[in-house]
Amino acid sequence: MHVAIIMDGNGRWASQRGLPRTAGHREGAKTVDKVVEAAARRGIDTLSLYAFSADNWGRPRGEVAALFALLRRYLLSQTPRCLERAIRINVVGRRDRLAPEVLRTIEHSEGATAHCSGMTLRIAVDYSAQHSMLQSCRRMALESSIERSRFKEHLAEVDHAVTVTPDVDLLIRTGGEKRLSDFLLWECAYAELCFVDAFWPDYDELAFAEALDEFAKRERRFGQIGTPGRVPARVNHG
Repeated sequence: MHVAIIMDGNGRWASQRGLPRTAGHREGAKTVDKVVEAAARRGIDTLSLYAFSADNWGRPRGEVAALFALLRRYLLSQTPRCLERAIRINVVGRRDRLAPEVLRTIEHSEGATAHCSGMTLRIAVDYSAQHSMLQSCRRMALESSIERSRFKEHLAEVDHAVTVTPDVDLLIRTGGEKRLSDFLLWECAYAELCFVDAFWPDYDELAFAEALDEFAKRERRFGQIGTPGRVPARVNHG
């Protein structure tokens, strides 16, 4: 099962409390820890988190710098924990615009967890689904035939994905907004959508479990005869 999450509302959470937006991002990082562990325990195969979109470069320079500093700290602190739980880290998105120290940290975390066979934790950084699809189409233009499977391979290469990305089963967005915001557009073709009013720092393991339970009740048709959603119930001990 592939669960994708748009972690929205960090800045608004901080503003409501009279705090700088960066405080919301720091609090949101704590929620990431909780949800990653909850997903691993539930036996989720792939968890994709939208951390920094290509459009986020337009935010104030100080906030962007703080976000990347937070990303580096997260990877450095969580890589050992991911190793303990057999979680493989994969940062997807563009890399040509990342600072050298950020890129080195990403490559270290990916290399250290490359052998892990449990859940794959995908963190989308400088990511744009539209950009990824355009780049994949450009590559396909050089080939003699156009096949769906080959397009997905190109998409994985463009995104620096360690494997061809499975289709998203459940997409969760916090913060009260109801849009995809250029996240995994190809992979979300038949995703079940779950929009939550709570800001990301207020999201927790219980809310995540409720989303999975709701998904399990939904009838998935894929344009054909419906089948109920399936959610792994096993515990992943790593």
